[in-house]
Amino acid sequence: MTTPSDPSYPAHWEADVVLRDGGTARIRPITTEDAGRLVSFYEQVSDESKYYRFFAPYPRLSDRDVYRFTHHDYVDRVGLAATVGEEFIGTVRYDRIGPDGRPATAPADEAEVAFLVQDAHQGRGVASALLEHIGAVARERGIRRFAAEVLPANNKMIKVFTDAGYQQKRSFEDGSVHLTLDLEPTAESLAVQRAREQRAEARSVQRLLAPGSVAVIGVSRSGGGVGAAALRNLRDSGFRGHLYAVNEAATADLLDGVRAYRALGDIDAPVDLAVIAVPAERVPEAVAACGEHGVQGLVVLSAGYGESGAAGLDRQRELVRQVRSYGMRLIGPNAYGVINTAPEVGLNASLTPAPAPIRGRIGLFTQSGAIGISLLSALLRRGAGLSSFVSAGNRADVSGNDILQYWYEDEATDVALMYLETLGNPRKFTRLARRTAAVKPVVVARGAGRHTPAGHVVPGTRLADTTVSALLRQAGVIRVDTVTELVDVGLLLASQPLPAGPRVAILGNSESLGVLTYDACLAQGLRPAVPLDLTTAATPESFRLALGAALASAENDAVIVTVIPWVNEQEPQDDLAEALRDAVAGHPGKPVALVHVELAELVDALSPTGVLPGAGAGARPGPASPGSTGAAPLAGALPPRPGARETGATAYAGPGADGPGSGEAPDGRIPAYPAAERAVRAVAEAVRYGQWRRANADSGHVPQYEDIDEAAAAARLAGLLADAGDGVLTLTEADAGALLAHYGIRVLPTLPAPTADHAVRAARALGYPVALKTTAPHLRHRADLGGVRLDLATEADLRRSYEELTDLLGRPDELLPVVQAMVPRGVDTVVRSVIDPAAGAVLSFGLAGVASELLGDTAHRLVPATDRDAAGLIRSIRAAPLLFGWRGSDPVDTAALEELLLRLSRLVDDHPEVVGVTLEPVVVATEGLSVLSATVRVAHPPARTDLGPRTLPSY
Repeated sequence: MTTPSDPSYPAHWEADVVLRDGGTARIRPITTEDAGRLVSFYEQVSDESKYYRFFAPYPRLSDRDVYRFTHHDYVDRVGLAATVGEEFIGTVRYDRIGPDGRPATAPADEAEVAFLVQDAHQGRGVASALLEHIGAVARERGIRRFAAEVLPANNKMIKVFTDAGYQQKRSFEDGSVHLTLDLEPTAESLAVQRAREQRAEARSVQRLLAPGSVAVIGVSRSGGGVGAAALRNLRDSGFRGHLYAVNEAATADLLDGVRAYRALGDIDAPVDLAVIAVPAERVPEAVAACGEHGVQGLVVLSAGYGESGAAGLDRQRELVRQVRSYGMRLIGPNAYGVINTAPEVGLNASLTPAPAPIRGRIGLFTQSGAIGISLLSALLRRGAGLSSFVSAGNRADVSGNDILQYWYEDEATDVALMYLETLGNPRKFTRLARRTAAVKPVVVARGAGRHTPAGHVVPGTRLADTTVSALLRQAGVIRVDTVTELVDVGLLLASQPLPAGPRVAILGNSESLGVLTYDACLAQGLRPAVPLDLTTAATPESFRLALGAALASAENDAVIVTVIPWVNEQEPQDDLAEALRDAVAGHPGKPVALVHVELAELVDALSPTGVLPGAGAGARPGPASPGSTGAAPLAGALPPRPGARETGATAYAGPGADGPGSGEAPDGRIPAYPAAERAVRAVAEAVRYGQWRRANADSGHVPQYEDIDEAAAAARLAGLLADAGDGVLTLTEADAGALLAHYGIRVLPTLPAPTADHAVRAARALGYPVALKTTAPHLRHRADLGGVRLDLATEADLRRSYEELTDLLGRPDELLPVVQAMVPRGVDTVVRSVIDPAAGAVLSFGLAGVASELLGDTAHRLVPATDRDAAGLIRSIRAAPLLFGWRGSDPVDTAALEELLLRLSRLVDDHPEVVGVTLEPVVVATEGLSVLSATVRVAHPPARTDLGPRTLPSY
């Protein structure tokens, strides 16, 4: 008898998944307590589906069937169910079989598999998700192949198998289709899985951002509080769908002009999205009502969850379980809300007062509500429009990964801006970001660094922030340090084409400002031309002609215009804006940025409409404060969240007119910056991103080396770990060398020298000249402490050096000296690979000694590395010129170094048991290289969530 509380119950097989239509389901092992659910499920399946499952009419399950389908040993016989709420919507089971097709036990590695999906849920991708999960279970239990018998007319099930991407065989026998699937993941099966994941997660976000109807639960009759504010914002921003207010004490048909109900169940129409703004202790009741009514998604504004302590964190986890049990998705809790400016939607389900942001091409995601307010204010103040906005609060369910999946295929979003306090799944994030960055820029600011804010329960990472930044840049992500830079870079990317290279023309009416811009370009690695000084007498026509010439020149890839106020104030700034726009229109294709000094009116004139978004017709913004780029008042106290303390926070209220405003932000904006450094940083990031896009057109490949013996390495690791326990095992020098040799990595041998005589015998065996080194942990790799003697050509040299070492540093049993053959001189480098619990395997490279240790000059790439990754890795450190003939020295064999990196990448990718490798030093000569020392750590393999079946995170 196995139940969820039984120790033998495989709880780690439980998972929440997103289905093809964006809804969710839970997949879990079937237990003996599921008999009633199984019978109820079977009664709802059509006769046709039953016929396809059993190849004969089978109207009901017998008691024997129920017993067999609910009693499993979870090794040779396994059953999984997909559930919504407490009901089964699909089942899958496998039975291990032998070569004769009869029931068998291990080591038999084949199993018969069969599915059944409730008719009402067919077409949602239930069977595909079940196949992924039952396949992972089978591999865990030593099963390598699935066999299935399918009637020829059952096209849907045949398609589930044939579309899975596994290697398969197909035959027609005895009136049925016989399929055999090899369960080893392939590039095709992984691609299929990830494509399904993308479509499902994007659809789940699309359902949240484009609902046909919205209900706000927790609207006070007095008009105060978060619920009432959210209702007004939806109403006044022009939501195109049906809007409902829910208040259990409602006594009128209308609240704030919106149809009101005492309970969600009283609404006699579908509700797609519910905004919940009740105290935390009442949220479960509201969620249950939403689930029973068929609501597709929730935005929970209520506070009192993970951010409030341990009890709140338990409440948050239970909230996620409850929401997913009904097949819904959740933004929040403690969320600020969502906005979708699409004309056919007009959704402002947030605490941002109307009017909603204007329509634009920027997508914005934040985890922090306060930062969301700041970013919305900054973007709107500078005339930028949004396509969508999500502020996820504690992001207990929907995260930045889900939003990236949506933006990837969203034609309304050209630039993705993200403020992230945590990366819940860095490996998945970098994978999604790389794919998205290949078609549109992804700009990320990380706010919390190594600190995890309250309410965010994510796996920890041991990687330094600089390493995370390097991995993000490898994926094409534009990493910035502040929210100001996030806006600066986003504005340029949303309004200007990508530069073709780093050559920058600078022109303006101030020589000093031009020189500042020139210096800033040099600091960012750009190639600026000598600034063109138009003098303070320049007119708008002077600017137009100069800018047109700069844009027309084949010597320039981008142009930065610098402007200071005219002393006589006779030149209208609207005329200058028009002149700049005319020049750009006449020579499109290159980005232009403007640096100004106290010219707020010029900034407004360069914005899409000449006025701040939301301002009434003919209105002009008020005077700007020093250093600002236009006026944007912050007004309107943010109502306290249910259960939250008063904080005095404010929300952006919009700069003007009453009523909804959702005009499309037109093209032609020239981004303006109040400081040269800010404009240059934005241009530089666009240059680097453009270079990445061009290089990423060929992402490279993972080479296949014929001399790699993967099977032998696996067998050796299995033997080493057989009695290793659950900890990490550091291999001996001999074992490490043998393991690396299976992947073509040769470690130069060393011979122990406990006495001078032993040293002499070792040198004779290896051949002179030799090196004498100490290997004590406190002296290892510390040549600066005098523990290494090189180029010892004779026995006399060796004995003298041995005596010097022991006299200077200690007894031989303390120093652990060894003798090693000399290798050709070259550049000493360090190659490492580590397994991070959140990011996965990371490959690192740097020069040995001070360069990498003290200055942090180390580069990183995710595993598996391609040939392009390896080439970029060795070239991305600041000390890379030492490898390529610096100051007349001979260039070293970088091709051999790249091959070493790729072989090590293959080793740790093929064998997750290898949790850490350090090759130090690796001496790279003009021809070939030598690995002088290797440290290898192994452990039982951690779960590879990136290669497993699709599943939602569970924190």
